[in-house]
Amino acid sequence: MKKAIRYLRFSHDGQSNSSIEKQDLYTGQWLERNRVELIDTFIDAGYSARTFDRPDFIKLQEFITKHHQHVDYLVVDQMDRFSRDAGEAMSLAKKLQLKFSIQIVSVTEGITFDYHTPGSFFRAGLQLLLAEDDNINRANKVNGGIYTAKAKEGRYIHSRPPYGYDKIGKGKEKHIVINEPKAAIVRFIFQAYLHNTPMYLIRQQAKEMGMAVKGKNIIRGILDNPVYAGRQVVKPFKELPGGIFPAKHEAIIDPLVWEEVQRKLKKPEKERVTVLDEIPLRGVLKCHCGALLTGAPSRGRHGKYYYYYKCNHGRHNNISAIKAHQQMERIMELISLPQATVTAIREKAEQELEQRNKENKLLLAEKKAELAKEDAKLFSVEEKWISNTISHDTYNRWYTDIMQRKQHLKALIDRLSQNQTELYRTLYKTLDTLSDLKYVYNRCDASSKQELLRLGFDSNLYYEEGIYRTPTILEPLAHNVVKMKSEGVLIYEKKAGYPEITRLCGSTRARTADPLLVRQML
Repeated sequence: MKKAIRYLRFSHDGQSNSSIEKQDLYTGQWLERNRVELIDTFIDAGYSARTFDRPDFIKLQEFITKHHQHVDYLVVDQMDRFSRDAGEAMSLAKKLQLKFSIQIVSVTEGITFDYHTPGSFFRAGLQLLLAEDDNINRANKVNGGIYTAKAKEGRYIHSRPPYGYDKIGKGKEKHIVINEPKAAIVRFIFQAYLHNTPMYLIRQQAKEMGMAVKGKNIIRGILDNPVYAGRQVVKPFKELPGGIFPAKHEAIIDPLVWEEVQRKLKKPEKERVTVLDEIPLRGVLKCHCGALLTGAPSRGRHGKYYYYYKCNHGRHNNISAIKAHQQMERIMELISLPQATVTAIREKAEQELEQRNKENKLLLAEKKAELAKEDAKLFSVEEKWISNTISHDTYNRWYTDIMQRKQHLKALIDRLSQNQTELYRTLYKTLDTLSDLKYVYNRCDASSKQELLRLGFDSNLYYEEGIYRTPTILEPLAHNVVKMKSEGVLIYEKKAGYPEITRLCGSTRARTADPLLVRQML
């Protein structure tokens, strides 16, 4: 008795029951009529026929390579369900017959592909060519309509609105409107990123603010998305250009802020700067023209060397390193946190630790329960294989899927089981040093001084007319900006396009620092 394997492909997951029953009926009739035994079935749901890069199709090929001696036919519903690329499909059908002696059968069309029979070869090829031509025409109509709607009409046409928006209206009147509670989280994400907050901390805080965080790259996806600036990406269509086009919906983020974020995301290659203890500000301090200041010694009349910071663009700046360092030490004194703020940080950190430990315990119990379920599934699969109710290849597929899920769960359980107390002990030990940042700054080596300044001033520290200037400063450090200006050491002037400095936790405007910020500084 001859044997066959079956391949099914659905273009979407929600294939109707009547369609599946019809395919089962035709397949069953063909198998019975030709006295063929079906030994395995491979199914891809939600995958396009434009490519053979489909999970179960790949497993099908592996099965054929191993067991082709025991297979006579590959049964499909229709040739165009098998593939819409006529060239690739014909080549594969030819290979299956000539190399593995397996013929492709289209049960609803009554076609058995036989490379040695001209009529059969022609019919199969014609069906595949018609399917590919139909696919090309449909794609042109769909892509042309999409281009018109997005590039010319400025409509957001995707089925799901991006986070921070709701979709309302029907038909061509459908459009997205701002969901203010979610939009506030989006604004926070952009502000936090511009202030050098690590992605994982932004993700964590967004979750605490109410965002349903799924996937590791969700924050990067939001930062990349031009929709938040009132724009959208449009793919080119034929001779029409693609790119970022204006959209009709209201922006959540100012376009200047979005562009600043894109420049930061590109991570341009930094200039290589040799860090010297005598001139630690070289590579971090900028001239008012925007260029990084260089630093070098200059020999005096008596042979002694004195260090200076200079701008290579004309005669913008030529600053004595002694004066610049004295001013910086005074800035560190004035931005040191009051003891009340340090106490507030400690209390907030303790609350956060307690809450996070509770959440981790609940999640740990949940993941252990999921792992137990996967163990039960594995036991069930092994029983079915032992009792010969499933084939060896089916067992291998199920076994691989279950083991992958188990490995993922075990990794999560290991991470959740780790004791986080040591991290917060380190935090508590070093909190008091924030009340004397001059001491901290002077104890740091040159590289650590630079990191401290980049974090505190968001890599926006300038020098002009004998005084430091910045458009950005972490809010907990900004309690003496008036005094710093009056003493002539630092001027805080916010520039257009930069977001307001806000706390990175809670909803109040109280001037207390977030433990996440402190963790970065330490």
